Amino acid sequence: MSDKAARMREAFRSKGILKVVGAHNGLGAKLIERSGFDGVWASGLEISTAYGLPDANILTMTENLEAARAINEATALPVICDCDTGYGNASNVKHMVKKYEAAGLAAIVIEDKQFPKVNSFIPGRQALASVEEFVGRIRAAKEAQRNPHLMVFARVEALIAGWGMEEALRRAAAYAEAGADGIVIHSKASEPEEVFSFARRWDRNIPLVAIPTTYYRVTAAELERGGFKMVIYANHGLRASIRAIETTLETIQRMGTTADIEEKVASLREVFELQGMSAMREDERRFSDGANVQAVIPAARDHQFQPDLKELLKDKPLCMLEVGGQTLLERQLTALHSVGITDVVVVGGHLHEKLRAEGARVLYNPDYRKTHCAHSILFAGEQLKGKTVILYSDILFDRQILARLLGSPHPITLVIDRAYQTLPTRKKALDLVAVDDPALPPGSPRRLELDLYKPIRHIGKRLLGAQPTHEFIGMAFLREKGLDVLKRAWEQAQGEYQGKPFYEASSVAEADFTDLLRYLLDRNFQVFGMEIEHGWSEVHSRSDVERAEAHFRRSASTLAGVQAPSAA
Repeated sequence: MSDKAARMREAFRSKGILKVVGAHNGLGAKLIERSGFDGVWASGLEISTAYGLPDANILTMTENLEAARAINEATALPVICDCDTGYGNASNVKHMVKKYEAAGLAAIVIEDKQFPKVNSFIPGRQALASVEEFVGRIRAAKEAQRNPHLMVFARVEALIAGWGMEEALRRAAAYAEAGADGIVIHSKASEPEEVFSFARRWDRNIPLVAIPTTYYRVTAAELERGGFKMVIYANHGLRASIRAIETTLETIQRMGTTADIEEKVASLREVFELQGMSAMREDERRFSDGANVQAVIPAARDHQFQPDLKELLKDKPLCMLEVGGQTLLERQLTALHSVGITDVVVVGGHLHEKLRAEGARVLYNPDYRKTHCAHSILFAGEQLKGKTVILYSDILFDRQILARLLGSPHPITLVIDRAYQTLPTRKKALDLVAVDDPALPPGSPRRLELDLYKPIRHIGKRLLGAQPTHEFIGMAFLREKGLDVLKRAWEQAQGEYQGKPFYEASSVAEADFTDLLRYLLDRNFQVFGMEIEHGWSEVHSRSDVERAEAHFRRSASTLAGVQAPSAA
């Protein structure tokens, strides 16, 4: 049953008391839905307050309707709309019902006050419309509706205005006779006895609704036993947010920093989740022209085996090492975002709880101690779809390298550096590459390159029988076909090499990405290399860190827009 109005009518028939909470925007509606309530109250008080205006019919019907529409579009819950007095006479009410019904709202509530009204809890002016006039509004509303499931509630304000119980019952009976689908009996008493007394004397077969703003100690179960079918907590989300925001702002003003409140407020990841960011990214992948790319950053390994970095990494994974005031991961995310890649998966392992990757999804690889890079890359499993960038977590790079890489037409393209032989010797074992027909020997002072992409013949830390020409820097781009081939190769290799060494790894589980690439090359799948010379740096030693720090001291710009440090 997709019609929200129909679903709400059915809920009144089949469920116990319905619990509804007030909201003034889509975010509030999402939070209410996430908390398990039965519906959302598009609160006139909340909407007016969100505009910074009194709840006194200052906002127009259109302004209230637009807020209700935004609330309704943000949630699967039925939305009950606070429509004040109906925004005028019977003609205004008919127009209002047509608009609210067309917007897909489940129910409207109109109160029997004169227009313009003022909030029920403001002392003084609480002028009621005549019974005859309000009966006309109810009849107009029911005549205007086209969806038979739309519910029109009459809100009785006689107790609020001090006109007494008999008048409240008389008015409610007349409104029920005119066709109202339910009665909201409003009270400003501090105890619930007044509304319970009304319910005991109510003899009509239409539901009663309570708004326990002032008699807040009553429970939903007590209201249900007292004869009520719906309870509306009309403004508590708004009031809670005012207090929380004031406290937060006062702390920032007093402390001059947000450090004391960061753990008390929602993370950006939670904000993105509420926005529906992951669903949007999935839609972009499904319906775009193919320009969208995701990125996978394997960051599970414990790098404390590198003596130079042991002290720096005693309480954090390598990707969280700060260089020039930002972590390696932050710099990588900035570069990815600068070329339009916002769908990023970071696979953590060692000290994964210390990972801070705002705007990225973090997956935890529990087997990181027994596995290596290939396992972490493929750990994302079904989340790996379409065009994908693979990015080692220990490199800094010029964003232009990444931008050029995305232009590769080949299924799998690796970024390979032809200048590595001219640089000082490094202690780590390099990922070496041999390509077909290098244009000139490495280190030649000048060359004209007409093709950036060269077929790779061999890759690994040891190239038996082949002369290495380049170094793989830890950045790759896979088009859809390349990703599919890589995933199938991983599945096949786990069966074929079970219990056996896998190229340079002692087992498939401990395979590096380059081992898996060699498996593809041996099966005649062509892998290409995109040549670069400088413009990147790995971070594997203190000297790497010091060189990068010096680079960022020389430039006020981020890596996303400037030349990166040269390789060590």
